[in-house]
This record gives sequence, C-alpha cells and structure tokens, in this order.
Amino acid sequence: MAALDLPEHKLRLPEVLQLLVDDGMVSTQDSAALIAERHTHHKDSHPLVLIAEKNFRSAISPHRLLTLEVLTEWLAQKVGLAYFHIDPLKIDFSNLTDLMSIEYANRFAIMPLRIEGDNLIVATAEPFLRGWEDTLKHTSRKQIHRVVSSPSDIARYLVEFYNLARSVKSATKTNSTSPNLASFEQLVELGNTNKQFDANDQHIVHIVDWLWQYAFDQRASDIHVEPRREFGLIRFRIDGVLHQVHQLPVSVVTAMTSRIKLLGRMDLMEKRRPQDGRIKTRTESGQEIELRLSTLPTAFGEKLVMRIFDPEVLIRDFSELGFSEDDRARWEQMTRKPNGIILVTGPTGSGKTTTLYSTLKHLATPEVNVCTLEDPIEMIEPAFNQMQVQQGIDLNFAQGVRALMRQDPDIIMIGEIRDLETADMAIQAALTGHLVLSTLHTNDAPAAITRLLDLGVPSYLLNATLLGIMAQRLVRTLCPHCKQPMPVQEGDHELWDNLVSPWKAPRPAQLQRPQGCLECRMTGYSGRIGIYEILLMSPALRKIINAETDIAAVRDQASREGMKPLRISGAQKVASGLTTLEEVLKTAPPPDLN
Repeated sequence: MAALDLPEHKLRLPEVLQLLVDDGMVSTQDSAALIAERHTHHKDSHPLVLIAEKNFRSAISPHRLLTLEVLTEWLAQKVGLAYFHIDPLKIDFSNLTDLMSIEYANRFAIMPLRIEGDNLIVATAEPFLRGWEDTLKHTSRKQIHRVVSSPSDIARYLVEFYNLARSVKSATKTNSTSPNLASFEQLVELGNTNKQFDANDQHIVHIVDWLWQYAFDQRASDIHVEPRREFGLIRFRIDGVLHQVHQLPVSVVTAMTSRIKLLGRMDLMEKRRPQDGRIKTRTESGQEIELRLSTLPTAFGEKLVMRIFDPEVLIRDFSELGFSEDDRARWEQMTRKPNGIILVTGPTGSGKTTTLYSTLKHLATPEVNVCTLEDPIEMIEPAFNQMQVQQGIDLNFAQGVRALMRQDPDIIMIGEIRDLETADMAIQAALTGHLVLSTLHTNDAPAAITRLLDLGVPSYLLNATLLGIMAQRLVRTLCPHCKQPMPVQEGDHELWDNLVSPWKAPRPAQLQRPQGCLECRMTGYSGRIGIYEILLMSPALRKIINAETDIAAVRDQASREGMKPLRISGAQKVASGLTTLEEVLKTAPPPDLN
C-alpha cells in the first residue's frame, strides 16, 4: 500500500471515511449516514473516535470490529508510519514533559514517548500536521521519529502525565531538603531532627491517589516504593512479575511514604523499625480494595510495600482458583470433616491465603463460629471473627489459639504454624473437636509431615489429628485474546517429558502459545491460576508415619492413593490450553524436591 503524502492539514471525517470506503472496510451507505449525522458530534472530536463509536464491522474478511485501535493501526499503515500502542508503564513522564508544554502538545495532538540515543520518538494522532517537527528538533536537539497512536490515548495520557509531572515538580520544590536525610549514613540523626515532609501536601495527595488508581488499572498485586541513593523507584508486581513503573525524586518518595503511613495509622516518626498497617479504599468504579502496608528501613530510607487484596477473591468458585473436579472432591472431603487439621503449604505468594479465605467463606454458615488468628489480618471479612497476633504484648499464635479455644469456635484458621508451641495448640484444638486450618512453608505436601516431625510433634498425635495436606503454586495463564494453538515441536517433547517425568502422561497433539496483544500488554499472559497437590490421610499412610518416617515412602503411598504431584497438575493445565510448559517448569519444584 502506497503511503499517502498530502498537504499540511487536520484529518477530516469525510476524508477518513472515503479512504475506508476505498479500502472496502466501510460501506458507502454507512459512510453517508455518519456524515449526515456528524453535526450532532462535538466539533473537536477526532474522526477515528467518531467512526469507532459506531461499532462498524469491516466489510472485508475477517470482518473485524472497527475499534479505535484497529482504525489507528489502519491509519498508520495508510500514511506509512509505525503504529505505537502507548503503555503507560513504559513512559518516563518526568523527563518527556519538559520537552514541550501541554498546550503545544494538544495543539498538534502529539505526545513525546521516549528518547533513544539521538532520536526522540513522538506519537501523533494527526499524521498530516508536520509543522511542529522542525521546532521540536531544534529545541530538543534530537532527530524526530513520528509514530501513530490512538487519539484517545494521547488525549488521556497528555493530561495525566502533565498533571502528574506538575505535582512531582511542585512537591519536589516544597519538600526540598538534604538528599541524605533518610540515608544510612544519617540514620542515627533521624531521632534528633524535627523537620518533616508535609504528608498532606496537595501535590503528594494527588501523586498517591494516582499511584493507587494506576496500580488497580494495571491489575497489580503489590506496589513497591523503594528509595535509592539518587532517586526513588516505583515498581508493580503484575501476574507475579515485577515491572518498573517510574523513577521519582527521593524527596517525593519520602513524602509519599509519609502520606501512606499516615493513612495506614502508622507511626510517622518511627523510621528505624519495620511497621505494618492497612488501608481500605475504593476504585473509581466504587469497588472496595484493601491495602496491606509494610515498611522496612533500608540503607537509603524506608522501603514501603503495599499488597493489594481484592475482596472479590472471597466469592470466587473453586474452579476459578484452578481446582479440577478431582482436586475439589479431595479438598471438600477434608474440609467437610468436623474436626482435625488441614494444612496448606507453599512459598510466599503462592495463593495460600486466597485458598484458605475462599474455603472459610464457603464453610462460614450461620450455624458455625469461624475464628481466625492471623499475622497480620489479610482481608477483613464480616463472616469471620478475626484476631491479629500482637508480639508487642506477647500475643503470639500459641497464646491466640489458647484464647480462641474459650470462644466456642467450630472452625479455627491459624495463619501459620511456625513453632512447636503453635503446633501443639493446633493439635489440642483438633483433639477437642475443632476443625483447624493452617499453613506451612514446604516444597510439597509430603514434606509437611516431616516438617511437623522436625518441629517435635509426636507421630501418634499427627496420626490422630491430620486430615490432609495441600501444596500449591500459582502459574500465569495465557491471555485468552491472543493465545494460538500450534503443533507440538520436537523441543516440546523434551520439555513435556521433563515435566511429567517420572510419571507417565500422554503427549498433547497441540499446545497453546503466548502471542502478545494490547489486552495483556504484549506479555502473552493475563492472570494466574493455581496448581495443586492434595494428600489425603488414610489408614495405610498412618501406618508408615512414625518418628523415623521415610518421606519417599509417604510420597509413593500417597501417589498410589490418587495424589497428583504439582507438575502433573501443571501438565493438565498445559494440556487444557491454560498455561505453557515453560511456566509450569519454572514454577513447580523438580522431581528431586517433589
């Protein structure tokens, strides 16, 4: 397709529609109808936006819906420029907004995107307006490379980034101070200084509000605010992977941390000790979100991590969490018992809390008293009676369980079994007729038995109380919008055999592959799902559990009784087209640990 080369002008609706008609994408009738009613639209609306609002389908195969992104890609190809989807996580707004004023950017519908050596990449929604190029080339001393981006994205991010940059600059000026105030070298002087950043400064309020909304929009599970020697770093964890979002001045990051600590009812003056807090807020759509806060003193100041908890996880079905029908049947076989201990194992961030909360939500009927003991309380749930460990007043897990036992509970959830005292109290609760759920940090389900024995729990008490153990991991799921089925290649056979070895599982005829699209931010993955290994205690297993238990014998017996290892559970997700071989191999422990 020959690129258009037309005189300097703004795009007009009739012009764009005629080009679409010429390419066979819009019918003459639809074009005429839209032109006839264009007077009802705002005169400043971009032609592509007006056309996208009509939800036309392309008149040529494959009859794609003419969304704004599709139309923008078509326009880019038509004018011979590259198409660029603006990913806000990859825009350094602090530096780019210095290149031009927002009035100048709006006038020409352009937006600076990034600097690559001597080149400045600039997005435009008006490819026939070129008068700004020479001016910007002169002021920036860079070679200008134009790309075409969505007019709505340019309009949105221009306002967002320029407002944010203005707030950062104002906050920097307001909170300017010695850059080493909170650094390791000055740590001993912190208690002697009364100079504080203004956590209620309106610019800081705006930056913090933007940070949260931005994280919610990007489906982040954690927000990291990290001080460095020269700057502060903002990172988001999305689908288990950390992404750098922005660098901000140290003074702004310090003020942001103070603002968040203030909202989380934490001690603003205390910067030398770790602290925990929580905040409840709402998204723009009105959905409630809980943030769990944790600060840590580092060499260059306080590092703040905010874990984002979505209350909707409590109402998810087990199938949405990744349970197969067999997994759910085995899990419910345990949780329906009136008393005993059920353990969930896995590393930090493997979804144990979500599994326990979802299970308790299903068990918390009006007829039962569900009590939890947590450190800290992850999410507030009105159906539970939740208590938090308070180490400062000697209220540890063991003391907390002892107190809960006097509260007439039916079901007790203990956040984690860390020592023999807590394990003993959990066993006493189970022996006296309570259902106890808790977590351990082990590689797989059978290892939980040896872990408890190592803590000093007598084997006969384990045999009397343990109902079962579930190990779990989270694997990224393929984006449903762009994954593609492909035949299995020779290299895939080796990966598959490595995954299922030493167990036998038939090779699938085809596998789904990640492609990358705008919905998944070109990663190929969107969301995560659980893989599970469920060990049910049986008379045969109880016979081989003793002070000298052979974990290999436990694993073999559990496998004969239907326990699927984590890698086999992952292989089933691969065969179902939910994830990839590489993702399961990276996440599930290898056979020597499993």
